[in-house]
Amino acid sequence: MTPSVTELSLLKCLWKQQPLSAREIHGAVEAELGWSSSSTRKTLERMLEKGMVQQHTAHGVQVYTAALDKVATLAAFAHDFGKRVMEMDAPLPVNMFTGSKLVDQQELAELEQLLQDWPAGKV
Repeated sequence: MTPSVTELSLLKCLWKQQPLSAREIHGAVEAELGWSSSSTRKTLERMLEKGMVQQHTAHGVQVYTAALDKVATLAAFAHDFGKRVMEMDAPLPVNMFTGSKLVDQQELAELEQLLQDWPAGKV
């Protein structure tokens, strides 16, 4: 399952630091998304229903963690972008991700392998 662009924003927030409360997530994405805290909560509820995030209580507060693997999710986005947007049959070169603040060297190597091994027709 490939998340929407706004769902991806919330996931990226969680991949950087988790668990986080809905308020903390909203604070981290508010400037980027420009929406209300109720929109963040509603999106988190939908993501919970889809199995993209998990929710539990910590210190009396509901907190969220990402349920989707970061590298696999980024590989799906990269594959979709290469195929659908750029109309490429070959995988995107992994060097286009070099310098990303979202992935470290080990994740970059894993991403490269996922993109090289991507099954035909899978998005």
